[in-house]
Amino acid sequence: MSRYLRLSDRATSPSSNGIRDVTHLVWPEAAFPFFLTREPDALAQIADLIRPSTVLITGAVRAASDANPRDQRAYNSIYVIDPNGSIRGIYDKVHLVPFGEYLPFQRVLERLGFMQLTKVIGGFLSGDRRRPMDILGAPKMLPLVCYEAIFPGAAVPPGERPGWMVNVTNDGWFGISSGPYQHFQQARVLAIAEGLPLVRAANTGISAVVDPVGRVINALPLGIEGVLDARLPAAIEPTLYVKYGNYLLGSALLLSLLVVGRRRFRA
Repeated sequence: MSRYLRLSDRATSPSSNGIRDVTHLVWPEAAFPFFLTREPDALAQIADLIRPSTVLITGAVRAASDANPRDQRAYNSIYVIDPNGSIRGIYDKVHLVPFGEYLPFQRVLERLGFMQLTKVIGGFLSGDRRRPMDILGAPKMLPLVCYEAIFPGAAVPPGERPGWMVNVTNDGWFGISSGPYQHFQQARVLAIAEGLPLVRAANTGISAVVDPVGRVINALPLGIEGVLDARLPAAIEPTLYVKYGNYLLGSALLLSLLVVGRRRFRA
């Protein structure tokens, strides 16, 4: 957390005319090694960082119950924190990763000594549904945690088109390998399919701002620590994929099979 505070202070420090020009700050998945809502000092440090006009969007592990400190069940979440340090919105990850965030037959396998990669006893809890979030000073935002950004057709709820997408992720599991590159390109495809800009914050990279036709506006490479600054691109009209989904692909495949079959039959 100290590292994120230090890096972000460079982004939100007063400019030469005394005005902070950063409106929205994005931190990656699981940015805190503790339950943020149980640490008032941490919230106070965040409030001091982002005042008077910056909104923080950050990944965080959220306690299922703050009333019972012994309850260690948790959600993999995104918080929206306003300039006063108040939590204005929460999204809980819906599409959990098997063997990463939970185990099939969790209780049975835990008794046999198995544990998912995150080492959370009982595994993470799943959120109820994906939903766009209201963001002060910006269009509605669709939060996506980690691999939720690789499912075109399922990532954006029908009839709830947002103005942009935020993908927070922890790609540290992969080290310096092909994994983070594949993950980033899949998230890029989502931006193209949906016609929506994508802001991506990854703890070890690749962090980027991608416009709705897939162009990378700015990026931090894999393994590079730094601050990424960019204006938010505007969304475009809903794409053909948004309107028709996989029906176009299915129709093209069916037509291809009919043409090939007809030629073979004639031969």
